[in-house]
Amino acid sequence: MTLASWNRLAETAVLLDGFHALKHAVRFGAEVPVAVALDREAALALADELAPDVRDALDALLTEVPEPTYRSLVPRPHPTAVAALAVRPSRAAGLGKLAHTPRTAPVVVLDNPRNLGNAGAVIRLAAGFGVTGVVTTGTLDPWHPTVVRGGAGLHFATVVERLTVPELPPGPLFALDPEGDDIRGVKLPDDAVLAFGSERSGLSAELRARTDHLLSLPMRPQVSSYNLATSVAMTLYHWSAGSPSAP
Repeated sequence: MTLASWNRLAETAVLLDGFHALKHAVRFGAEVPVAVALDREAALALADELAPDVRDALDALLTEVPEPTYRSLVPRPHPTAVAALAVRPSRAAGLGKLAHTPRTAPVVVLDNPRNLGNAGAVIRLAAGFGVTGVVTTGTLDPWHPTVVRGGAGLHFATVVERLTVPELPPGPLFALDPEGDDIRGVKLPDDAVLAFGSERSGLSAELRARTDHLLSLPMRPQVSSYNLATSVAMTLYHWSAGSPSAP
């Protein structure tokens, strides 16, 4: 592995930063053309302990590189000293899965998110709940390396796309807003589109106009807001508690 060949691949590939991102990407079927480790045996020992189901695949993928090479490949070296490049799923395939009906799990929409780490945490949550996909509107790239790092490589376990509001997938749209009805009195259908605004500015006017139902989360008076990932977690838990198809 040379720096030049890595850089050529990196122009179109997704950076998997750390052992857990690589583990999840392989587990959920990502195409990984190259993976490196500062200590190959240590990485495989992690696989033996934490991911025996993909141990053989990682054994075939991982190449040991010297420390200067490893540090030149990643902007922030991960404590596990593992990095890889994966092929990003095609947009056409993602849009096809989002548009397919009937759905057995919701789609999560992040309306103009601002924080890369929060977006990654939401994708990790969404993968855990088995949602159909996570959609962002606005300028944030949900495949940014910091988002993928925050999502621990679980982008490959669900659909992740950036769309405009008119492009949102079909289904009843429930948006979280302090003025909405208490979520505890509402059963969320499996084909719901669940929208969350930014912590600072809330829902955009465009998305609010598209919304079918406004919902609110229970919250103590004088508390301004929940963290975005916390709001998504509470909402998905509420959905899963009422859905026989939830994991």
